[in-house]
Amino acid sequence: MWYARPFVCSQEHAREVGTVSVSSAEAELSADERAGLELVRETGGIHQSDFWKELDVSSRKGSRIIESLVEKELVDREDTVYNGHNTYYITPTARDLDFRLLMAGDMLSPFIGEEEVDPNSDAFSQWIMNLAYQD
Repeated sequence: MWYARPFVCSQEHAREVGTVSVSSAEAELSADERAGLELVRETGGIHQSDFWKELDVSSRKGSRIIESLVEKELVDREDTVYNGHNTYYITPTARDLDFRLLMAGDMLSPFIGEEEVDPNSDAFSQWIMNLAYQD
């Protein structure tokens, strides 16, 4: 049984092919903020208590980095309990997503919303054809 998985490319690759624009807020990030944002994007979400450890900074500095990213609307922060302690769960904002990667002409990928995808289906074949002959 084959299950569809979303295609995920790196932010660097996405920038190379022009699918992610760098916001003015993102262009003005410090090196630590940029590293923090990249960590959140790569993981798809991380607990704040793990965030600062992964960046090898103090918890205080990690909190300041996250606060700055939240203020710039580059990440979202949600209260949670993790390993028995109150913390935050940090996720990238939805505006970072570029749905053009799921389109072939005016057709949305048949993988969206499906748990099982039949690669021999007409919907999949039509989507691939639209992708192949797209301008």
